[in-house]
Amino acid sequence: MTVRQKLRRRRRTKIIATLGPASSTPEVLSRLFLAGADVFRLNFSHGSHDDHAARIAMIRDLENTHGHPIGILADVQGPKLRVGRFGGGRVQLQTGQTFTLDLNPTPGDVRRVNLPHPEIIRAASIGTTLLLDDGKLRLRIERVRDDHLETIVTVGGPLSDRKGVNVPDILLPIPALTVKDREDMEFALEHGVEYIGLSFVQRPDDVAEAREIARGRAWIMSKLEKPQALENLDAIVALSDAVMVARGDLGVELPPEEVPLAQKRIVRTARQLGKPVVVATQMLESMISAPAPTRAEASDVATAVFDGADAVMLSAETAAGQYPFEAVNIMDRIVARVEQDPGWRNIMDASRPAPEHSMADAIVAAARQVAHTIQAQAICAFTASGSTALRAARERPEAPIIGLTPTESTARRMALVWGVHPVVTPETHSMSETVMKATRIAQHEGFASHGQDIVVIAGVPFGVAGTTNALRVAKVK
Repeated sequence: MTVRQKLRRRRRTKIIATLGPASSTPEVLSRLFLAGADVFRLNFSHGSHDDHAARIAMIRDLENTHGHPIGILADVQGPKLRVGRFGGGRVQLQTGQTFTLDLNPTPGDVRRVNLPHPEIIRAASIGTTLLLDDGKLRLRIERVRDDHLETIVTVGGPLSDRKGVNVPDILLPIPALTVKDREDMEFALEHGVEYIGLSFVQRPDDVAEAREIARGRAWIMSKLEKPQALENLDAIVALSDAVMVARGDLGVELPPEEVPLAQKRIVRTARQLGKPVVVATQMLESMISAPAPTRAEASDVATAVFDGADAVMLSAETAAGQYPFEAVNIMDRIVARVEQDPGWRNIMDASRPAPEHSMADAIVAAARQVAHTIQAQAICAFTASGSTALRAARERPEAPIIGLTPTESTARRMALVWGVHPVVTPETHSMSETVMKATRIAQHEGFASHGQDIVVIAGVPFGVAGTTNALRVAKVK
């Protein structure tokens, strides 16, 4: 990276912006970053590898220009389940009619269509509900045969080629990673992304499979969008490096009244386990075609901030919308305003998880308390792997966290973490050198000025991951 310039966000909650046709030029990318985007998401459900390679190159150029770490999230598609094609491209299903889903690849009609997923047929049972086209149509299974399902249409409507199928009642025996996902994941890892978004996670084994492929080259972010994932929530979150409340498919497969409760449960579990958690999907949906959000959308973003999420995410708003800059800008303003409210700080303090029984947790809990007592301007966390910064963020301190690391990949990963301002700096070799560097960087980055106090946390011996055991108070000179 080049010589750093000051770039300090005025909020703790981070913003992820998805890139796409509306945001794939250096000029737009720069505007989104300066407006508040901390991490950029590449959606591998769309675009070619060449498209994504060009976007990665632009992000790294932008990073070099501003001297500030930027995270990249590569979101793989996952096992998309879809019906086949129709003879006329589209049919109208009537409520109460019978409709067959079968393995026959012949184009369908109003009586039947191909379902190229024998695993659904094998796992189905009488009474199981199938949701088509994002839940707009509903079918109830009446008979199960070896090569087809006979259903009754309980909610009818138009159905066209290749529409999605959701099966909320069944744990499907399918891997979370398809052949395409594995190819996309290898491509993303070779290009040095920081996070892999794992779609349609159902069980801890799905996360373990992705971790085996990543081999530490990126952190695994499990997208929680299946009811089955909620049944294994603690184990999935524990095995993941980060999680996402993916409310799109979650909202299809769960009743609408259950989604806010699921969101709060996921955020609460992730915070308890000290894992970064992202709230995503339709946050400012109306801004795909409008220059300002609805009041309900502004409240939705605020709710995620009050819950203590590490980040909020924009999807189509910045990937394909007409107002990508405005979407990031208003999200930045909403988040910053919520965090200025005294009630937000009260909620952060009241919802703080108890420290775990470890030296590292004892140190970061003490750092938060000391920083509060002396009104320190920042907590400087020296970290090799990012774990010290994650533990500090779990405390949700009043003082901002400066995450200092010698590793670019760690700094970029910390770009997603609540309250952490990442800085790449050479490794230190003594506590006195560490304190001197922390005071100098805190001043240079605009967090503290002459005569003000900071809190420094680090691990001795230096350069060894997972050894957070030292705390110092230092005055900027």
